[in-house]
Order: sequence, then structure tokens, then C-alpha cells
Amino acid sequence: MGISQTIYFNWKKKYGGLLPDENTRLEMIVADLTLDREMLQDVIRRKL
Repeated sequence: MGISQTIYFNWKKKYGGLLPDENTRLEMIVADLTLDREMLQDVIRRKL
């Protein structure tokens, strides 16, 4: 990758745990928006 092992492992130690936390947060946002979308579509279907 063009970087030393020391730099890689320092970066991994510092930032390695952020990615799973970010993925979990984004998955929750997507789930919430999907639920909102389904509810709105249900309201629209009932009005037609």
C-alpha cells in the first residue's frame, strides 16, 4: 500500500473501531427511513 507497517498498525489502532460503529449507525438510519417510507406509502394507498 505504500505505507510502513508501523503507520498501518497505528492507524488501525486509532481508527479501527470507528467503521463498525459507523455501519451500525447508518443501518439504523436506513431502517428508520425505510419504515417511514412504508408508512407514508400505506397512507397514500388508503387515500386512493
